[in-house]
Amino acid sequence: MELLGIDIGGSGIKGALVDVENGELTSERFRLPTPEPAVPDSVGDVAAEVARRFQSNGPVGCTFPAVIRNGVAYTAANVDPAWIGTDGAGLLKRKIGRPVLLLNDADAAGIAEMMHGAGKGRAGVVIMLTFGTGIGSAVFLNGALVPNTELGHLELRGKDAEKRASDRVRKKKELSWEEWAQAVNEYLGRLEALLSPDLFIIGGGVSKKHEKFLPLLETRAEIVPAQMLNEAGIVGAAIAAMTLL
Repeated sequence: MELLGIDIGGSGIKGALVDVENGELTSERFRLPTPEPAVPDSVGDVAAEVARRFQSNGPVGCTFPAVIRNGVAYTAANVDPAWIGTDGAGLLKRKIGRPVLLLNDADAAGIAEMMHGAGKGRAGVVIMLTFGTGIGSAVFLNGALVPNTELGHLELRGKDAEKRASDRVRKKKELSWEEWAQAVNEYLGRLEALLSPDLFIIGGGVSKKHEKFLPLLETRAEIVPAQMLNEAGIVGAAIAAMTLL
């Protein structure tokens, strides 16, 4: 079965067709810049333009960088605050003209990794972390998602953890991999103290360079790189949209 997945981010909106049974893209990705300001109507227009590039039927899965409950955005990370309280699923349904399943972006990436990537077949507590502009998180217990965990906003010495250990912080402060790994280790240590995971999956754009920093990370839990890289959000969104069928 082939469904459309769209990944809405702070800098870009990209989509592709996905074979949801094997988690593989069946088309080239198409990307457009996220509009500035990233207000709901403008983002919806761009998402609809992305959707029109693909010949497909059925529901559409869309990721969004926010807490999403029943299609409504309750936070707005790296997008305009006007999203807070917006029925994002309803807005996108009107713009795209098809049923839309809207979910948190890190949750979508986690779904993809658990079904077709590094977490496939893994039981216990699995935490997927995406290191990029911020830190996204997805938590699974025996394969079942605990949605909207937003662990990147965990307090770490008076600041959100993502303001100390995101990939954006690494680049902005020009940290070496060793220096950045110290901050990430502090963050992972806090997560271990609270949740005692069996497995960490490290994703986001920085995971493409995992060989530079993964050996520097020290956790009791097993720690592995994500396998699906930048395709994870699109794949997870399309898989999630199957619930609308």
